Amino acid sequence: MRKSTRSFLVTDSEAGSRLDRYLSGALGASRAQVRKLLARGGVALDEQVVGSSAKGLPLAAGSRIEVASFRPPASQRPIPDPEVPLAVLAEGHGWIAVEKPPGTPVHPLAEEERGTLLNALIARSPEIFGVGEGGLRSGVVHRLDVETSGALLFATREDRWGQLREAFRRRRVHKRYRAIVVGELAGDQDLVLHLSVTRHRPARVRVRPADAPGSRRTALHWRAVESSGEATLVEVEPVTGFLHQIRVALAHLGHPVLGDVVYGADGAPDAPRQMLHAAAIGYREIEVRSPDPPDFRATLRRFGF
Repeated sequence: MRKSTRSFLVTDSEAGSRLDRYLSGALGASRAQVRKLLARGGVALDEQVVGSSAKGLPLAAGSRIEVASFRPPASQRPIPDPEVPLAVLAEGHGWIAVEKPPGTPVHPLAEEERGTLLNALIARSPEIFGVGEGGLRSGVVHRLDVETSGALLFATREDRWGQLREAFRRRRVHKRYRAIVVGELAGDQDLVLHLSVTRHRPARVRVRPADAPGSRRTALHWRAVESSGEATLVEVEPVTGFLHQIRVALAHLGHPVLGDVVYGADGAPDAPRQMLHAAAIGYREIEVRSPDPPDFRATLRRFGF
């Protein structure tokens, strides 16, 4: 392989560890970042380049691992990008809430990437660099899907980041979403489902039995606001946080989010993107509201709301 920048020797106490877990600890990287490193041929084990299929390989004592051109994630710096629109909804001591437009990623996945909210925010508030997970996730407290719009919270101070992350973990943060779903839906419901990620890149989540390996209990409350017969405006308050939770739950009810290409229904009306909007987020003194964006309002008008 090409010249490596870092080399590791597996000790007796480390023998038997999975390759991806070993590299995650050795490099200070997430498992997802390690998978990307393996996929691009950046890892050699005992002088042989290995790929993604080797991620679960148990290591032997005395094996040498070479990693090519890897920078610790926390040292990677987002490029300030003042050209990216940044609408501030509210801000306070150690936090800032911004409007996430549909189609805009929360943070870059590579150092050279531009066009994300973090690129815009770091141009405005450079002190956010290094907060929380640091690097390309500096200040990120929570995330929204790329095609989801709405209120997004960042931390601008380390102590505040820790408080907010703990609040999310303890389910003390109130969130309210608005969704336009396919078909006529009425009433309201506290919905508990067990979900698991069944595919990565692109991600796919499915409803699973409670005792299925890797399944996790999720909960939310949904309420139908208004229906035209062909579509329904729904408000959702998630209790837990899980990848694609709202989209999967509504699809499970037989009323997927309009425009959702992953969990949507065949023959559903067209939409410019998945019609899911993070309308409000609150925790203690933080009370943020995000109005419906133009494409969401236009879709509501189209169905007579």
